[in-house]
Amino acid sequence: MRIMDKTNKIKLKDKKHNSMFFKENLNSMVSATFKEFSKPNTFYEKFKERFVGNSFEKLMKIKNPYLHSFVGKYIRLCNPDRIFVNSGSHEDLKYIRDAAIKYGEERKLKVDGHTVHFDGYYDQARDKENTKILLPEGNNYGKHINWMERKRGLREIHELLKNIMKGKELFICFYTLGPANSEFTIPCVQLTDSAYVAHSENILFRQGYEEFLRRGPNPHFFKFVHSAGELDGRKNSRNIDKRRIYIDLENEIVYSVNTQYGGNTLGPKKLALRLAVNRASKESWLAEHMFIVGISGPCGRATYFAGAFPSLCGKTSTVMIPGGRLIGDDIAFLRKRNGKVYAVNAEKGIFGIIADINSKDDPIIFKALHSPGEIIFSNVLVTEDGEVYWNGKNAPMPEKGVNHSGEWYKGKRDSEGNLIPPSHPNARFTLSLDLLENFDPRLNDPMGVEIKGIIYGGRDSDTWVPVEQSFDWVHGVVTKGASLESETTAATLGKVGERKFNPMANLDFLPISIGKYVKMHLEFGRDLENPPKIFSVNYFLKDKNGRFLTEKVDKRVWLKWMELRVHNEVDAIKTPTGYIPIYEDLKILFKEVLSKEYKEEDYVKQFTLRIPENLAKINRILKIYRGIPDTPEIVFQVLEEQKERLLETREKLGKYVSPYKL
Repeated sequence: MRIMDKTNKIKLKDKKHNSMFFKENLNSMVSATFKEFSKPNTFYEKFKERFVGNSFEKLMKIKNPYLHSFVGKYIRLCNPDRIFVNSGSHEDLKYIRDAAIKYGEERKLKVDGHTVHFDGYYDQARDKENTKILLPEGNNYGKHINWMERKRGLREIHELLKNIMKGKELFICFYTLGPANSEFTIPCVQLTDSAYVAHSENILFRQGYEEFLRRGPNPHFFKFVHSAGELDGRKNSRNIDKRRIYIDLENEIVYSVNTQYGGNTLGPKKLALRLAVNRASKESWLAEHMFIVGISGPCGRATYFAGAFPSLCGKTSTVMIPGGRLIGDDIAFLRKRNGKVYAVNAEKGIFGIIADINSKDDPIIFKALHSPGEIIFSNVLVTEDGEVYWNGKNAPMPEKGVNHSGEWYKGKRDSEGNLIPPSHPNARFTLSLDLLENFDPRLNDPMGVEIKGIIYGGRDSDTWVPVEQSFDWVHGVVTKGASLESETTAATLGKVGERKFNPMANLDFLPISIGKYVKMHLEFGRDLENPPKIFSVNYFLKDKNGRFLTEKVDKRVWLKWMELRVHNEVDAIKTPTGYIPIYEDLKILFKEVLSKEYKEEDYVKQFTLRIPENLAKINRILKIYRGIPDTPEIVFQVLEEQKERLLETREKLGKYVSPYKL
C-alpha cells in the first residue's frame, strides 16, 4: 500500500502528461508490477545468478516499479547469459570499453584511447524502409511518415526478440537527454547486447543512473531495446534481412534488432528524437534536429543560435565556425521561460560523418581526431600499424589495410563488381564534445542558453539569397522552416539536383503528421515577448553558368550579420520575401571578418531577387501542403500573400530585381 500511495501522488503530480501509455496501459501495468515488486528480490529470481558482479544490487537500488517491469520483461524474453548494469562509475564505463574489445566489436588503434568498429558491409546507414512508427488501428499519418499498424508490429518484433540474446551479455545502461535535474531532462534506459553500442552511448550521452535514483517511481522515461542478433565471423549482424527498427509511441519504447549501425541502434539519438517530438507535441515545447552555437559579437558578446540543415548543406561547417562556441551539432530541446526561448543539447558528444574532414577546412575536428582521447572510428581504413585513413583526408592513400569489407587493397571490388573505396562514404567518428577546442561549458547548464535566432539552410542553386531574415515568427516558420527544400547531390541516391521537401530538416524523424508538426511551431511562438528572429541561409547559390556565387568562408560574414540583426544593430532592406543586408554593412563585415574586399557587383548578383524561381518554389510547397489534410490554414495564407507580393513586384520591376531597386 505504501508504494501504491506514492504512485497515486505521482499520477496527480504528472496529470498534465497525456501520453497514451498513461491512459491505456498504466492500470494493468500497476497491478502486475506492484504485485511482483512487493518482493523485489524475487522479481529477477530466475535470472539473479546471471548478473555480473554487483549488478543486481545496483539495479535494486532504483525504486521504480515501471523500470523493473520493463527490464524484467525483456530479460525474460531475450534470455541473455550474462547481465551487466552500468551505474556510470569509472569502473563500469571501463568494463564496457574493455567488453567491446573482448567481444571483438572494437579494436585498439595506435593513438591512446582510439578504437575502430566495423559494421557489416550491408549495414552502413539508417534503414529508412524498416524504421516504422507503430500506430493504433485507424490512424494514418500519410505518405510522408513511414508507419505500420501497432499490434502487428509489436507481434513481429517480440517474435524476433525471443531468445535473441542467448549466449550473449546484456548491458543495462541509464542516460539522460539534456542536463540532469533540469526541466529539459528526459531519463532513458537502454538494453543492448552490443558493447560497442553501449560504449558509443557512454560517449554521446550523459550518464543517468543517479537521475533514476533521484526520481524514484516516476514512470516518464524513454526505453530502448536493441540486439545485434546472430553474429558472423567478423562480429557483424548476420540476419540483416530481418533488420527492424520499430517505434512504439504509446509506451515510449524503441525496438532495434539485427543491426549494429549507430543510426539504427543508438537509442537516445535520432530514435529518441521521434519519441521526444511526440512528447513535445503534447507538452508545448520543441524537439528539433538542430545545432546550437554561440556567435561572437562586439565586446566579447556571445549570441546563441539554433539551426536546422539537411545533410550536405553546410551544418558542420556552420557549427565549427572559427570563434564560435559549440553547444551541440544535432539535437536540441527548446522550451519557453519568462517569454524567452531557451535550449539545451540533448547529447554531449558527436556521431559525425568523417568523409572529407581535413586539416585545412576542419582544423578543430582534425586536431581532435589525431590527439589522445576516447574516440571510436567506424568503417574507416586501418593500416597495419594502426593508423586511420578516410576518404578526403589530406594524406596519401594507403595501398592496403582493413576496412568494412575485410582485407582491403587498391582496386578491390565487391561481389557485385562495385569498386570499394578505402573508407565507407558514411564512415563515422564518435567523440565527446569536450575534446574539441570550441567546446562551450554551458553545454551542461541545466537552465539552457537563450536562443536569439533560428537558422534554416538548404542546398539551393537558384532561389534563396545567401542570408535573409523573415518578417516575423509566423512568416519565418511558414516560408523558411516549413518550406525548406534541399537539392540532391551525387553523394545521395536519386537524380542530381532534385529538390527534396524537408520541413525544419526533421522529416525523417517525425512521429506525427506534418500538419500537426508545423502547427506546433506556429503555436510555440504565440506568447513570446520577443521571439527569436528566423533566418534562411543558402551557401550554394549559383549564376547562370553554374558557378557558385559565394565562397565557403563567406558564411562567417552571414553569421556575423545575423548576430548584429538580433540586437538591432544594423538596418536591412525589405523585400517581398524578407529582410536582406545593406551593401555597406556587408562591405565592413567582409573586411573585418575575412580581411577581404567585397565588390558591389558580387552583392548585386548574390542578393538579386529571382522572382520566377521564388514563385516556382511557392507553387511546389503549396501543392505539397494541399495534399496534407491537417495543414493549418495560416500556411496557405502566408504563402499566398508572399506570392502576391512577388507578382506585384514583377509587374513593377521585372523578373530579376537588383537589391538597389527594392
